[in-house]
This record gives sequence, C-alpha cells and structure tokens, in this order.
Amino acid sequence: MSTASEFRSEASSKLALDGQPGPLSAEAHADSQRILVWDLPVRVFHWSMVLCFAGAWLSAESERWRLVHVTLGYTMAGLVAFRLVWGLVGTRYARFANFVRGPKAIWRYLRSLLGSEPEHTVGHNPAGGLAIVGMLVLTLLVTASGWAVYEDWGPHLLEDLHEGVAEALLVLVALHVAGVAVASVLHHENLPASMFTGLKRGSPQDAIRRAWGPLGALMLMALAGFWLWQWLGTNLG
Repeated sequence: MSTASEFRSEASSKLALDGQPGPLSAEAHADSQRILVWDLPVRVFHWSMVLCFAGAWLSAESERWRLVHVTLGYTMAGLVAFRLVWGLVGTRYARFANFVRGPKAIWRYLRSLLGSEPEHTVGHNPAGGLAIVGMLVLTLLVTASGWAVYEDWGPHLLEDLHEGVAEALLVLVALHVAGVAVASVLHHENLPASMFTGLKRGSPQDAIRRAWGPLGALMLMALAGFWLWQWLGTNLG
C-alpha cells in the first residue's frame, strides 16, 4: 500500500461518528497537505473581534473616546450575533457541531499535549472550542452590560459588572492566545497565519469547498458602513 493510500485509510478510519474528521496522528499530519479550512467570514469575524476588543479595552477609561468605545462594543455584539448564526449554517469547521466537545474530549486533547504525539485536529481543537464558546458568552455579557451602563439603566453595580466581565474576557483571551502559541509549536504549524490565509494542514478530502468570499466582503462593507453611520450621526447631529 502506498503512503498516500495509507494516509487516506488512516484519516477515514478516524472520522467521528457525526461525520466530522477526527484527530490525526503525527505521521498522518506530516503527510498532509495545506487545505482550505477557514472560510472568509470566519476570518473576518476573528480579526474584527481582535481589533474591536483591543480598541474597546484601550478606550474604556477615556471620556474623549467614549463614542469609539461604544461603537466598538456595538460592533462586537453584531459580530457575535453573526457568528452564532454562522455556527449553525456555516461551513464545516465554522459550525459548533464540529468543535464543541465534552469534558472527556477536552481532557484527552490536553493530556495528549504532554505526550510524544499531540492530538491534531483539522479545525478547532476541543480546548480551543471551549475557549471560543466562553469568549462568545462573555462578549454578549460585556456588551449587554455596557449598553445598560451607556443608557443609564442602573447604579454602579452595572458598571462593576461590566468591568468585571471585561476583565474575565481579557483573561480568557490571554489563555486562548497562550493555547494557540503552544499548539503552534507542538504541531509545527502557524495557527495565527492560518486565520489570515484560511489554510491548514489536512487531508484533501477534508477541505471546505468554498471560501464564501462575497459574504466576507459584505461583512467588511457592513462594518465600514456602521462605523461611518456612527461617525456622521455624531458629527451632524
């Protein structure tokens, strides 16, 4: 049997019961190719969230940049709303069903990082999937509490809640970044770069068929349009 045939046989045997690609061994990973894994909407969402969260955090204590802070908060809420929908109807690796796993799968993955053959997944690994769900939930909480504070809905308790959730989100983001760095080293793969290119190592049959470029471009136009509308509404109002 040829090396390519062996790889296809191993990859096929590791398919999960729900039809999603299972973890690959180090040998199979070494024989894999660069395939399209992340569609453009996922990549636009990811980097837009990175920029918005960073900007919102830096502008949080400045009254001068309050509109920027509020606009970025609204943007994050809109991005999360889109991601929740895309997590149900999007491409294979964007769907929650692909990367949301139970405690056993998460523990198995974390334990494999200490061994000689760290478990490699084509999409998000189980630990990364848990972090993503946590960040989505915290983002909804921080934007909802921020909106309530902006609308003067309550006393200082809401401000404390907003700040506390923001700090929890910052900690989770830091853990996520550390996890990505560790996984990049152990798997010999530049994971941040894959969120720019959409390409990761995997079997050809595991690649997604479309990058959904027009939808990604529409997202960018919607973001630019919303920011322009916010700016014009403030300066012309």
